Amino acid sequence: MTVNLTPTQILAGIGVLLVLFVVWRFSARKARQAADVARAGVRVVSLAGRVLFTGAAFVGVQWLVITHPGNPTLLLVVLAVPDLIAAHVLTRALTVTSLDTTSRGGGGRR
Repeated sequence: MTVNLTPTQILAGIGVLLVLFVVWRFSARKARQAADVARAGVRVVSLAGRVLFTGAAFVGVQWLVITHPGNPTLLLVVLAVPDLIAAHVLTRALTVTSLDTTSRGGGGRR
């Protein structure tokens, strides 16, 4: 069985393959960008959940110590530790200079 193709048919076939490849690359790039955006959104929600849980734990422990007085050293520790942690977190958050990026500009290879 022999297949006879004209040069026009061969060029049309190559053109179709090239268009399919370009569409595939474009869709893969869009899917990667959508995944990066979704990942960033989940990071924010996860961070908010952890902050709320930790804050509730601190408030609970402080409430227990304050409602059952008797040991001033324990009261001082329970009130001071969350302040030290908050100061550390705020200091780190305000002094970070690097960017949290997942993709590189310029189209370079990884």
